[in-house]
Amino acid sequence: MKPDLTPYHPIETASIDELRALQLDRLKNSIRHAYDNVAFYYHYFKSHGVHPRDIQSLSDLAKLPMTTKAHLRENYPFSMFAVPMDQIVRIHASSGTTGKPTVVGYTENDIQMWSEVVARSIRAAGGQQGDMVHIAYGYGLFTGGLGAHYGAEKLGCTVIPMSGGQTAKQVQLIKDFNPDIIMVTPSYMLNIADEMERQRVNIKKLKLRVGIFGAEPWSESMRQQLEQRLSIDAVDIYGLSEVIGPGVAQECVETKDGPTIWEDHFYPEIINPETGEVLPDGELGELVFTSLTKEALPIIRYRTGDLTRLLPGSVRTMRRMQKITGRTDDMLIIRGVNVFPSQIEEQVLSTKELSPHYQIEVVREQNLDKIKVIVEIMPEKNRSTTKPTQLIADHENIKNTLKEKIKSFIGINTEVDILPTGKIPRSEGKAQRVIDKREPV
Repeated sequence: MKPDLTPYHPIETASIDELRALQLDRLKNSIRHAYDNVAFYYHYFKSHGVHPRDIQSLSDLAKLPMTTKAHLRENYPFSMFAVPMDQIVRIHASSGTTGKPTVVGYTENDIQMWSEVVARSIRAAGGQQGDMVHIAYGYGLFTGGLGAHYGAEKLGCTVIPMSGGQTAKQVQLIKDFNPDIIMVTPSYMLNIADEMERQRVNIKKLKLRVGIFGAEPWSESMRQQLEQRLSIDAVDIYGLSEVIGPGVAQECVETKDGPTIWEDHFYPEIINPETGEVLPDGELGELVFTSLTKEALPIIRYRTGDLTRLLPGSVRTMRRMQKITGRTDDMLIIRGVNVFPSQIEEQVLSTKELSPHYQIEVVREQNLDKIKVIVEIMPEKNRSTTKPTQLIADHENIKNTLKEKIKSFIGINTEVDILPTGKIPRSEGKAQRVIDKREPV
């Protein structure tokens, strides 16, 4: 039986005029709420000579200053909250690996809204009431696990709250419980797929039909690999804790043409990351979000650091965003060339002799930055039926092939190291793709 692809909420297919009117009304309320109840925004707006009454159209949003992660950290832990603590029902936070974590709070209404947009996302991915959803996003302060959990329950699904790790047990439960949908980071799904192959799981006997993958950039080549290996539809879910968590945008399974942004709750802009200038739809730049309905932590013109472009709606009225290919803080500048890990991933995955696991090592030699791409050979290429010298020659050919692809498609010279199968560390959440060994200058 085909899944029900009817939109979860009527606003998803409302007219543009109806959507824009709703956005403007909610935008005015959200800006006033932030100004009246968050000291940071009150002083920030005043220092830039703007007031909520100046916002009379959606384009007027550009008059307001932008919020950054640094602002959230400077107001750690709770000074960005717009409601008293007795109205906060949950707190999440980032990992804080590069400083103080960013802390987000939720009222009961925020949790309900979040659950609604994740339920909407699962429906757009092809999920429906009665489906069983295996959640392998981490639970805890990270928003992935609980965000997916509440949304799946809201849609009427049966939830398997597995969380991350214990890969062999993940596969055992997938075999035994036979879920319809899995929600997990794409890099960890690769580990699960590897374990399925080790356990000789017959993919054709599983009910698993949809993978909803997010929390890190992933390429079209990764989608193809996951779909072929697992015989599923692989779709992209987008979110970040500062805006709400997972469920800000979701790719529709029937088109797979980039995540649709739930614009009735999150208003998107694209800016030039260097100048802050608002760019027209279709232009590549940094994604900025303003929350339209959040109570505990209204966020105004938040710079996500994600690079994408806004595209017209396809199966929904709301605009889509092009699949995220990188972040401003992920970008490496190697001898004047902008390089994103996802670009290298495309070339690794297009080399059939290599596994999808890789790392990028950056070093500085004689004041010049250099990249080394560390890859794994596929198991069947780990050995040669002829002489050991032939195996060495085969590996050398694979190295040269990958170097030439990276040079041709990205424009940089690289070193390539090939390791035996299983030697690159496996992720149980977000993969660490880049290892920067450069000394600070």
